[in-house]
Amino acid sequence: MNIIQLPRIFALCAALAASLLAGCETQPAFQVSQPSSRVGTVESIRSQTVQNNNATLGALGGALVGGILGNQVGQGSGRTAATVVGAAGGAYAGNRMASGSSLVWIIGIRYDDGSLATIQQASSPAVRIGDRVRVSNNGMELLPNR
Repeated sequence: MNIIQLPRIFALCAALAASLLAGCETQPAFQVSQPSSRVGTVESIRSQTVQNNNATLGALGGALVGGILGNQVGQGSGRTAATVVGAAGGAYAGNRMASGSSLVWIIGIRYDDGSLATIQQASSPAVRIGDRVRVSNNGMELLPNR
């Protein structure tokens, strides 16, 4: 056996052992999943101003757009200068546009099992305190009065 082939054989044995051991994993006797939706009562609704954290993404996007637009101007070193100025101006503008704050609505819900949850959304909620709602992955649905 050649010494150069020894690491290859070791790697092959390790891969074979790993694949055999992966097949030995025991399956659980039962599986628990979260319910697809939960029902509860709206307990609180409030608005809050939050800071946007997309300033870096805005600066990068602005620099990209500014650089592309600046590259369309002039020829030679003038084009290079226009590209650099366009990228810098776009980065500044993108940063200013992406930073700032926005208004969000925070809805407090007490589920029927007694647990509490808060839901945050950008639009004004179409519910009032005391309304019965169903919360799922698709959003919040107002239930008819009992």
